[in-house]
Amino acid sequence: MIGPLATGVIVLALVILLAAIVTAVRDRAMGTVLLAALGVLELGLLVQAGLAIAGVIRGEGPDETATLVGYLAGTLVIPPAAAFLGLAERSRWGAVVIAVAAFAICVMVGRLLQIWQGTA
Repeated sequence: MIGPLATGVIVLALVILLAAIVTAVRDRAMGTVLLAALGVLELGLLVQAGLAIAGVIRGEGPDETATLVGYLAGTLVIPPAAAFLGLAERSRWGAVVIAVAAFAICVMVGRLLQIWQGTA
């Protein structure tokens, strides 16, 4: 797993979190900017998952492979689900869903780094 990529994913998720909070406070529905940002986030998560799986296949990484794969799968599911729910709910609460999803991605990627490094 590449630390700078994980950091970039966390920073992007924090930017999405802030944008979603601003959108919700302004009482607006999720727009195309948040949708595009979720797409970019998903792309980053796919690259991260691919690199992590390749590392595990090469014999690198943690002893807790099942936990790592579970977290990777979870991070890949969250952005599309959030986009679907955000589009379905055409009020400020759609943006709140995006904010919660972005926060969850931040926490999960941080946990992935801990698992990969074997510190937790």
